Amino acid sequence: MNNWKMVTLVGEDRPGIVADVTDALYRNGWSLGEASMMRLGGNFTIMMMVAGDGDLEAALAPVAEKLGLRLHVDAISGGLHRHLAPNIQVRVMGADRPGIVARVTGALAKTGFNILELESDVAGTEEAPVYIMTIQGVADATLESLRRAVEGLDEEGMDVSVSPIETLIG
Repeated sequence: MNNWKMVTLVGEDRPGIVADVTDALYRNGWSLGEASMMRLGGNFTIMMMVAGDGDLEAALAPVAEKLGLRLHVDAISGGLHRHLAPNIQVRVMGADRPGIVARVTGALAKTGFNILELESDVAGTEEAPVYIMTIQGVADATLESLRRAVEGLDEEGMDVSVSPIETLIG
């Protein structure tokens, strides 16, 4: 199947979202490919590749309406079996403030670092929030050049560590 679509659904978290959405896909003849589903700030978000024929939005609109989800569908060029295994992990921790993600990812981008996954959270307290970010990606650059790229960020109050990911395949 080459008729891939990217579906995004976002709404207030509650039990049954994944079950209802995937059941609607199944009942309407759509196949689920890669997916990312998670809770963020009391909301649940789904991003998934689906393939099939027919009106995908019509298939999902009733369940989206029932669950109070916002639905967005895009045609995509892509497919399965294109997974890249990350070889670098970057961990960032510092007092929460605007610009942390932009500064770190900007420094890494200059080395050719390709982000595959980025997760972040705000810990600490409301009075003293701490930003925590984990990035996994692929880089042809040396570990030392990646570390040099983020070197000055510690002066901005960020603790940034760059380490290799050992991937065992087979």
